[in-house]
Amino acid sequence: MMNQLPPAFWSIAAADLLKTLEAAKEGLTGSEAKKRLALYGANRLKPQKRSNVLTLLISQFKSPIILILIFATGLSFFLHDPVDAFIILSIVLISGLLGFWQERGASNAVEKLLSIVQIKAAVLRDGSSIEIPVEEIVPGDIVILNAGDIIPGDSLVLESNDLFVDEAMLTGETFPVEKVVAVLPPETQLSQRTNALWMGTHVVSGCATALVVRTGRETEFGKVSDRLKLRPLETEFERGIRQFGYFLMEVTLLLVVAIFAINVYLARPVLDSFLFSLALAVGLTPQLLPAIISINLSHGAKRMAKNKVIVKRLASIENFGSMNVICSDKTGTLTEGTVKLQSALNMEGTPSDKVLLQSYINAFYETGFTNPIDEAILSYRKLDLTGYQKQGEIPYDFLRKRLSIAVAHDNANLLVTKGALQNVLAVCTTVETGDGTIADIATARDRIQQHFEEFSNKGFRVLGVAYRNMGTESRIGKDQEANMTFSGFLVLFDPPKANIVETITNLKNLGVALKVITGDNHLVAANVSQQMGLKNTKILTGQDLRNLSDAALLKMVGSVDVFAEIEPNQKERIIIALKKAGNVVGYMGDGINDASAIHAADVGISVDSAVDVAKDAADIVLLEKDLGVLVQGVREGRATFANTLKYVFMATSANFGNMFSMAGVSLFLSFLPLLPKQILLTNLLTDFPEMTIATDSVDKEMIDYPRRWDIKAIRKFMITFGLVSSVFDYLTFGALLLVLHATEVQFRTGWFLESVISASLIVLVIRSRKPFFKSRPGKYLLIATLSIVAVTLILPFTPLAKIFGFSPLPIPFLLLIGLIVLFYIISAEIVKKIFYKRVKF
Repeated sequence: MMNQLPPAFWSIAAADLLKTLEAAKEGLTGSEAKKRLALYGANRLKPQKRSNVLTLLISQFKSPIILILIFATGLSFFLHDPVDAFIILSIVLISGLLGFWQERGASNAVEKLLSIVQIKAAVLRDGSSIEIPVEEIVPGDIVILNAGDIIPGDSLVLESNDLFVDEAMLTGETFPVEKVVAVLPPETQLSQRTNALWMGTHVVSGCATALVVRTGRETEFGKVSDRLKLRPLETEFERGIRQFGYFLMEVTLLLVVAIFAINVYLARPVLDSFLFSLALAVGLTPQLLPAIISINLSHGAKRMAKNKVIVKRLASIENFGSMNVICSDKTGTLTEGTVKLQSALNMEGTPSDKVLLQSYINAFYETGFTNPIDEAILSYRKLDLTGYQKQGEIPYDFLRKRLSIAVAHDNANLLVTKGALQNVLAVCTTVETGDGTIADIATARDRIQQHFEEFSNKGFRVLGVAYRNMGTESRIGKDQEANMTFSGFLVLFDPPKANIVETITNLKNLGVALKVITGDNHLVAANVSQQMGLKNTKILTGQDLRNLSDAALLKMVGSVDVFAEIEPNQKERIIIALKKAGNVVGYMGDGINDASAIHAADVGISVDSAVDVAKDAADIVLLEKDLGVLVQGVREGRATFANTLKYVFMATSANFGNMFSMAGVSLFLSFLPLLPKQILLTNLLTDFPEMTIATDSVDKEMIDYPRRWDIKAIRKFMITFGLVSSVFDYLTFGALLLVLHATEVQFRTGWFLESVISASLIVLVIRSRKPFFKSRPGKYLLIATLSIVAVTLILPFTPLAKIFGFSPLPIPFLLLIGLIVLFYIISAEIVKKIFYKRVKF
């Protein structure tokens, strides 16, 4: 077996290339494929993003503040107090291990979910066609390609039938390129290599078999993938989180530098002041934010998976929750998706066995890709095709909108075409009347149009059937689709789903507007939309859309309910206009022509049965083609977003208030209000309830309508609740020093108790917009909160108290602290009510 892959493979004949790669037209054996997979590696552009255990663990300690703290603690170990240094390092380590344990679980869960919707390719192995994950394709594999398939590796075409490939993502070429069997000069430019297929591009129409020559990073796409910015665009949620992180970092650095400088100015020990400042920084920075977000999103993804919604890109969950417009085709999503043939009619509108036979021949011999229309024709009635022999095929494509099959019968060749009525009529010059005579098409156009409108108004989909007697001519090509005879109509129906009216109502109640984008004619679209309960439907056709400027479309796009007779390239334009109009747009599609619209949408949605190119472009994949599944997914997306916001609120209220207060009071005390190890312990203990946020229950009103990330509202929340927290912190300081005349150790113990208990209990207040006693928290959050309160109260009475510098407090101290915490909770409730009245968020 060769280690070196052949260069310029497009200049080598297929037989020679098979020999060079030690492959055969029947495909590789399973054992040989395994050897090659070990030699060449998995067929990926980048190494698998499985988080290495060690990398994930180290990443928990990569924050600059944590690294400086570890360094300073190490310095303290040699110069000052080894016991304190050991305690601080232990707390930092435990905090990091907690984050690691949670993130590890989250990443493993997501990997399992992604394996459900992996892209597969059809290959010949041991002489048989099987489907394997694209990652397992190796050089020497023979792949079988049909419309909608993604090319799994750089390959040489061995056989092709009207194969057209979209290479736009690699060459920038807008139109699909035809691929044929050929041998080209080695110096041929990439875009001119018509016998080669490139990884990452996709088949638009036709079919082929090809020999894989290069995989993974050795492919043309692999070579440029590092230079291309393949990273998906940052979502609004990701951008908000990043801005929030920077905002807190700026506040923290300013505070830390100021505290350190003032403490040194007041002639306090430099190392103690430095450690105190750094410990405050750890308390202020939400170092758990990445872990909490990962846990929340993966937990949301697991819940969504139970509802048959698989999330491929975790950050899209937030966009899914804030989505207020969903665009969808009607077939299979809004309708049953099981197309049935109502009747095969001649041009007079009466049933015709001849039209049925012609459409049956066309559907029976078609090999491009399975579609519900062909299945409907074949299942309508079984016909005997003995004596017919297939001579050739002109596959369906989105420009012609026709499919033609040539058959030999009784020593003559017959070409049968079916497709969109107008596109079939475009290649017809004659028409077969009801009595079998042939007439000029011009004499029958009005009657054909009249029948078409009549069927369409009843909600039927209408296709045209035409034929041409080719005599002994056997050559098959697109130019043969001319001078044909119009035979008749195929009348099909696809009834709306039984629960579709309820589903659309549920979406509307969630604040999500449904826009139907369909290639069907406007009469069918109007009838079906009425059946689905869409009243006073405003319809815009593809022709109308062509005549509209971008500015005009922007003004009216929001009021249109159904876009009918839409060309594939117009879908993306509709999505972009909806986004520019200020909507968060979801697009649900499963066809070859949906990929660009899926990419353009804020949330690209596909289904597990979709063609590869659509499934690959999607952020979210439904295991069932049903809008009802989507409704539940939207609810879960909003619940996940709501829980992530809860952590942000917690990090910006009690924690921030406590640390800010401590920084302020340290300037007026003759001693540090809390030792560095005590600050870190406070931070560690308050982290526990926050880690259970992903499992918390979410109030109904947080799910009822789309919400978006609002950094301004978060800042207002931070200032408002941070100030409330600080007021009660200073009350605690005053009570401890002026009322109870606490010693240094008692002050620190009292302040530690008030700080941890208030920060833990406030979680129960700010997690809901309702009064805390009217909204039941999740079981794990409640257990964690009450456990931390209990541990905090017991700690000063245990042997650990001495290690951390605490002492047991007299009853009056505990009662006064309890009273302050109680008033803090009541005040926070009152402030919360006022805040949400004034700030709409």
